[in-house]
Order: sequence, then structure tokens, then C-alpha cells
Amino acid sequence: MSERDKKAVNDVTTSSVDVGQLIDMKWKLGMAVSSDECKHLNSPYITLMMTVTDSSGKVGNHSLEMTTAQFFNFSRQLKDIAALMETV
Repeated sequence: MSERDKKAVNDVTTSSVDVGQLIDMKWKLGMAVSSDECKHLNSPYITLMMTVTDSSGKVGNHSLEMTTAQFFNFSRQLKDIAALMETV
């Protein structure tokens, strides 16, 4: 992670940011077999399901679908953020 990214994370952690809280995150692996445009798609995908509270305490559910490559990149970014937050 670059020095600029580290400074940005430090700025966020030292200032008051009211973004809510992640309560739960689940994921599942799926396989897209076909679509209207492609008869034999056979493409794996990951679905993330997140439960979060906003700043007022209201609970909401959000879901994302990503390719496996996008999921691995997302996972790597979360690990980088976690490691960076431990040093701040």
C-alpha cells in the first residue's frame, strides 16, 4: 500500500466518520450455467450478503455478485486494510 493510501486510512481513523457498522457478512459460490446470450456460460461467481446498520441504527441488507477474480481482489484489499488498521 502506498504512503498516500496509508495517510488516507489514518485520516479516516482519526476523524469522526459516521458510516454505520457491518453486522454480518456471508458469501456463497454459484455457477452461471447459461444466459439469454450464451448457451454454455459455465462461469463461477461469488455472492456477498452483508447486514449493516446505518448511523441511525436502521438495519439493512446488501448483496453483491462478483467474478472469482473480483472476489479474490476484494479479499486481498480487505486483508491489506486490516493489516493497515492494526498499525494505526
